[in-house]
Amino acid sequence: MKRTGPTSLELKNLIDLLRMQASKEKVRIWQRVADDLSYSTRRRREVNLSRINNQSKSKETIIVPGKVLGTGDITKDIKIAAWHFSKSAKDKLGNNAISLAELIKGNPKGKGCRIIG
Repeated sequence: MKRTGPTSLELKNLIDLLRMQASKEKVRIWQRVADDLSYSTRRRREVNLSRINNQSKSKETIIVPGKVLGTGDITKDIKIAAWHFSKSAKDKLGNNAISLAELIKGNPKGKGCRIIG
């Protein structure tokens, strides 16, 4: 039987960090993100900037448990945390693109965060 799920050591460590944080803070959002990242690469989410812009509100933190793609533009003041960003998405977002590990350090309870994807 073929193995599915993450094979990257970095991703496995992130999933472990998310699960530990969910248990420690008793917050379900981190467990949900860890579960979503545990899927195989084909099932992981890929979201365009235009979709994020349409579904978000200003001053919000968006979590994408997968990859953010660079199609579209962001017109609102939002932060986006994701496992991976395409080069064009990273260029368009600049400092508003953060890793999930950075988000956990800055917001351990997950207040004001929403999952899109």
